[in-house]
Amino acid sequence: MFAALGRLVVRRPWWVILAWVVVAAAVIALAPKLTSSSDEASFLPDSYESIEAADLQESQFPKQQNIGAVIVFQRSDGRRLTSADSADVVRVSRSLAAQDIPKVEAVVPGKPSPNGLVQTSMVAMPKLTDPSDTSEQDAVKTLRTDLRKAVDGTDLTAGVTGSAATALDEADASSRAGLLVGVGTIVIIVVLLLLIFRSPIIALLPVVLIGLISPLATGLIASANKAFDMKADSSIQELLTVVLFGVGTDYILFLLFRYREALRTGEHPKQAMIHAVERVGEAITSAAGAVIVAFAALALSTLGMLQSMGPALAIAVFVTLCAGLTLVPAVVSLLGTKVFWPSKSWRSEPHGTGFARLGASLARRPALWALGSGLVMVVLALGALGYRANFDLATSSLPKTKESMVALKDLEKGFPAGTTDPTSVYLASDGDRPLTAAQAAAFRASLAKVDGVGTVGAPVLSTRRTAAAYTVVLDDPPASDAAMNTIRDDLRPAAHAQAPDGTTASVGGITAVYVDINKAVDRDYSVVFPVAAVCIMIILGLLLRSLVAPWYLMLSVALGFGATLGATSFLFTQIGSQPGLMFMLPVIMYLFVVALGTDYNILMVSRLREEAREGREPRDAAGTAIRHSGPTIGSAGVILAGTFATLMLAGNSTLSQMGFALSFGIVIAAFVMAMVFTPSLTALIGHAAWWPGHGDRRKG
Repeated sequence: MFAALGRLVVRRPWWVILAWVVVAAAVIALAPKLTSSSDEASFLPDSYESIEAADLQESQFPKQQNIGAVIVFQRSDGRRLTSADSADVVRVSRSLAAQDIPKVEAVVPGKPSPNGLVQTSMVAMPKLTDPSDTSEQDAVKTLRTDLRKAVDGTDLTAGVTGSAATALDEADASSRAGLLVGVGTIVIIVVLLLLIFRSPIIALLPVVLIGLISPLATGLIASANKAFDMKADSSIQELLTVVLFGVGTDYILFLLFRYREALRTGEHPKQAMIHAVERVGEAITSAAGAVIVAFAALALSTLGMLQSMGPALAIAVFVTLCAGLTLVPAVVSLLGTKVFWPSKSWRSEPHGTGFARLGASLARRPALWALGSGLVMVVLALGALGYRANFDLATSSLPKTKESMVALKDLEKGFPAGTTDPTSVYLASDGDRPLTAAQAAAFRASLAKVDGVGTVGAPVLSTRRTAAAYTVVLDDPPASDAAMNTIRDDLRPAAHAQAPDGTTASVGGITAVYVDINKAVDRDYSVVFPVAAVCIMIILGLLLRSLVAPWYLMLSVALGFGATLGATSFLFTQIGSQPGLMFMLPVIMYLFVVALGTDYNILMVSRLREEAREGREPRDAAGTAIRHSGPTIGSAGVILAGTFATLMLAGNSTLSQMGFALSFGIVIAAFVMAMVFTPSLTALIGHAAWWPGHGDRRKG
C-alpha cells in the first residue's frame, strides 16, 4: 500500500503539489474565522448547578446588573481616604457614567472600606454570550483612558479590575504570546535542522511546507467548530502552531532519515524516496493514528473547551500526516540529493557514533538499562504526589504588572478578595407561590452564618416574587482553593438545607463555575484516560500483531506521564510560587505525552522488528535499532521539545506550565522511554514480545 503511494507521488510530484494548492485555496477562501473564548462558564454543560443558576438569573432577573469591572480608588500617599476623597470618587464615577461609553450601563460608587484605605465603584455591563465579542474589552480600554483624566488633579489613584478588565489584559498578553511562540518555533526548527543536516534547504523545508498547510488546517478546524457548534479555548491558536510545526517536523524527519539511509545503500534518489515512504509510511500512519485517537478521545469530555480542543488538534495531525505522506515526498523527489546541499554527509554513514555505542551497551546489559531508566521515571513521578489544580485561567496567567492585577491587589487592602466576582445565590419557588419577606430574610441570615462568607446582600425579588437573588462576597479570592472549598463544602450544602419548604436554592458565579469544572475534570479523568489508552493499545496491537508488546509499551508511557507530572508540579508549585498547575494540564499532558511518546515507541519498535526479521537475535536487534533509529528519534525529540518550549516565551504562567510539561515529557519520551526503556525491555522479553503474531520472524 505505502509502496504504491510512494510510486504515485514520486512519478507525479507536480500533480500532488497542485492538488494541495487547490484544496488549500478552496478551504481558506470558504472557511470562517477561528474564534476562541476564555469564559470558563461557556464550556460547562447545562446540567451543572452553576449553569442552572445562570439560567435562572436570565429568566427571573433579566435586568440584574452584571458587574463587568470594578474601579479601585485609593490615595496616592497610601493614607486613609478623607471625606473630600470620597466626594471625588462619587464625582469621578458620575462623570464616567455620563460619558455614555458603549456597554457601560452604570458606574455605581460604593462606600469606603472599613479601614478607610480603599473605595470602589462597580461598573455594570451586559453579560456577553458571543465569545468573539470584544465590546466589553473595548469599553474597559475607553474607561481606563477617561479614568486617568478624571482623577488628574486629585489626591487619588485608580485602576480597573474585574472580569472584563482581566479579559482585556489577557487578550493583550495573548497577542504578544502568539507572536513570540510563532517566531520562537520557527527559529528553533531552523537552527536545530541546520545543526543536524547542515543544509539550509532542509532547515527551511518544514517551515515553508507546514507554513502552507497551517492555514488549511486552521480553516478546517474553524469549519468544524462552526458546523458542530464547538467553542475553542483561548490557547488553541498557540497549541495549533506548536502541534503543526512540531509534529510536522517529526514526520518530515522520519522520512528524511530513512531517505538518506536508502541513498547510502546506493539506491537511485527516486527509488530511495519510494523505499522511504514504504518503510516509514506504516510507522508514521500508526503513530499519527495514536495521536489522532488520543486527541479525539477528548470529545468524550464534559467540558466544551476540551471537546473542541481534541477534534481541532486531531484535524491538525491528520492534515500533517497527509502532507508527510504526499506533499513532502513530492517536493523532496523533485529536489533529489540537492535537498542535502551543501553537505556531503548523506553519502556515507558515520562510524562510532554515540547511538551506536548506546545500542551496543544496551545489547550487552539490557536489564541494567531497563532498571536504570525505570528508576529515573519512578523517582520523578514521586513529585506528582504534591500536585494541586488551579482553576483561574485568567488572573493566574497574567503578569502581575497588568493593571487588572495591580488594582486587584489594591482592592484586597480594604475589601474581601471575592469582591471582584461575587457569588450569586438564588432561591426559587417550586411552583407559582410567592416568597414571603420572612422567608427571604431568614434565608439571608442562614447564608451569612456560613464560614468563609464575608457579606450577603439584601435579597432582590423577581417581578412575580417567586425568586430571590442574593449577592454573596466570599472572604477569599474567587479562584482560590479556600473559596472553592467554601462553595463546595459549606455554602452549597447550607443553601440547599436551609431553603424553605417548597423552594430550591442554587449557587452560581465564577467560583461555583470553578467547583463544577473541578467535578467535570474528575469525571473526564475516569473516562478520557482509559478510552485513549485502550484505543492506542488497539492500534499498537494491530501494528505489531502482538498482545504482549502493547502492555509494556503503555507501561513505559504511563511512567513517562507520571515523571512529567511530577517534575512539572515540583518545579512550579514547590520551587516556584504558583498556587497550582492549570486544571486541564494533566489531560493535555497525558494525551500529548502518551500519544507523541507512542510515536517514538512505534518508530523504535517497528525498526526493532525490522531488524529481527533480518535474522538478528532480540538483543542484537535492539542494539541495531538504536543505532539506526536513535538519531531520528533524538533529533525529532529535540526539535519537538524545543517547539513546545517556545510556549514558555509567552510570559504567561499557564502557557509556561504547558510548555515545560510538554517539552519535558517529549524529552522523557524520546531519550528515556523510546531510546532506552522500550528496547531494553523488548530485548529482555525476547521473542515472546511478538506473541501471538510472531512479527519478528525472518521473512521468506
